[in-house]
Amino acid sequence: MSIAYDQTLDVKGAKCPMPLVKSRKAVNELPVGQVLKVIATDRGSVADFQGWVKTAKNVELLAQETVNEGGQDLFVHYLKRTA
Repeated sequence: MSIAYDQTLDVKGAKCPMPLVKSRKAVNELPVGQVLKVIATDRGSVADFQGWVKTAKNVELLAQETVNEGGQDLFVHYLKRTA
């Protein structure tokens, strides 16, 4: 998957709800229109991000993917600041 992004947030090892908490803070610091790539190891982050964007007024979930790196699943989320 090739999605252009402006910033990367590495939350590997963080457990729910920290990937979401840190991502929300990072998105709020982005200029409108920029994309944040979040890399997490918490499987629950997939559903957490899907739920968050349904209620958030300033973020759009562009894509999610699972990547296996060195035998470990990484859950990658692409978030765009919309307002």
